[in-house]
Amino acid sequence: MEKFKAAPKEKVDTMALEHTSTMSVEQYFELEENSPDTRYEYFDGYVYMMSGGSANHAAISGNIYAILRSLLRGSQSRVYNSDMKVRVSEKQYFHPDVTVSCDPYDRGTAAIIRSPRLVVEVLSPSTEARDRGRKLQCYLACPTIEEYVLVDARSIRIENYRKEQKKWVYEAYEVEDEVEFTTLNVRFSIEDAYEDVIFEKEESERFLGK
Repeated sequence: MEKFKAAPKEKVDTMALEHTSTMSVEQYFELEENSPDTRYEYFDGYVYMMSGGSANHAAISGNIYAILRSLLRGSQSRVYNSDMKVRVSEKQYFHPDVTVSCDPYDRGTAAIIRSPRLVVEVLSPSTEARDRGRKLQCYLACPTIEEYVLVDARSIRIENYRKEQKKWVYEAYEVEDEVEFTTLNVRFSIEDAYEDVIFEKEESERFLGK
């Protein structure tokens, strides 16, 4: 298998490390199996190493995971974190920050979520362009996904693309709003998703003693 090398700096900011040539899905699976401490995403033959996130990114992801797990307890739906690989199409495998599947075949010893119903991506400066661009196109084209959620890590804002019949409806939630994921029939306060999150301005003021 070919070795990885650092992509040019302008690509490192948005995609971390990129493989210099294409590989098959089988080679991608082998790469992840042989690199248990590193996660990669696969897009039409190209592999991207996932970079680490900020403390806020981790807090928001954990909050949403915990909220959904609590609200969905006892239902047919299961909530997964970014450790799980999600099949979006035959040539696209991602690691969303949070994934919900209601398909019993995705439980137990399953290594790949094959029928995601809702996926959440927490935005960061290095991933936002891709999450809003071609990843959005991939998620919206996945036949099992009914809601694609983008969560801002620099302000209180959650955006939701929800499928209604054959159309996608866009909604945005901000401070004091109640977030609703219709496909899962759950609601929660947007503030709960941002519990323990300190934004840059607040952090600066705290450091300066204001």
